[in-house]
Amino acid sequence: MAVCNFGKLADGREASLYTIYDGKLQAKITDFGATLVSLMIPDSKGNIEDVVLGYDDCTGYAQSDAYFGATVGRNANRVKGAAFIIGDRRVQLCDNENGNNLHSGPEGWDKRLWQVVEHCSNAITLRLDSPNGDQGFPGNAVVHVTYALEGDTLYIRYHGVSDQDTVFNLTNHSYFNLAGHHRQELAMAQELTMPARFFNPDDAQNIPTGELRCVAGTPMDFRSPKPLGQDIGADYEPLHLQGGIDHNFEVFCDPCAILHDPTSGRTMAISTDCPGIQ
Repeated sequence: MAVCNFGKLADGREASLYTIYDGKLQAKITDFGATLVSLMIPDSKGNIEDVVLGYDDCTGYAQSDAYFGATVGRNANRVKGAAFIIGDRRVQLCDNENGNNLHSGPEGWDKRLWQVVEHCSNAITLRLDSPNGDQGFPGNAVVHVTYALEGDTLYIRYHGVSDQDTVFNLTNHSYFNLAGHHRQELAMAQELTMPARFFNPDDAQNIPTGELRCVAGTPMDFRSPKPLGQDIGADYEPLHLQGGIDHNFEVFCDPCAILHDPTSGRTMAISTDCPGIQ
């Protein structure tokens, strides 16, 4: 594993960048936000390119609100009304988006300096201690995120322990372009296959309505391979409300989604032990 400086934060602390590799795959992870900075993979001709969007140093991540590659917690996505009930208590969070809570609030885990507790040539584990009341969430939580390259697979594993009942719904917020991050014009031509039979429509504030809607006969049907851009401009209310495809889809098989870039020949399959994919 290679380690190098990744710039200074506003308070003077230094961030580091760690490189892991296995076979033809190479990934770079920074301890700032436990963030996946790059993922280098070959195309069908052996040409290696970075397929993850990101910045050149920690300053870009510190100033951005795009969550590029970041570990988002304790709760990824939105909480309606920025509050929830757990047990017999009401937990109030910060309303940082239209009266709702997005990605746990400002100054989230993507803006924290994590501790590297273990690393080797093909894997790295980072730790964050989140105190009781952190962003409003109950419980002292100790969280570990592990990135590991094994063969042709990138694994991201999460582990958390809290001394109180709490919310634990993490995600990695990478943006992938299998043509290479510099080939923006090819992104929407990439083909998505998703066996999901149902999706959850959202309201105008991106909050699921509770409906489980069948994808058949709608632009949200990806049960057969389809370019991302094919139906994104369709006259369909869920697309208008969210400005595109930003919805939860049913997961019932493995892999739950496959993205293919016909230009480079790269293919990415997604697997999860969760019941939905956003």
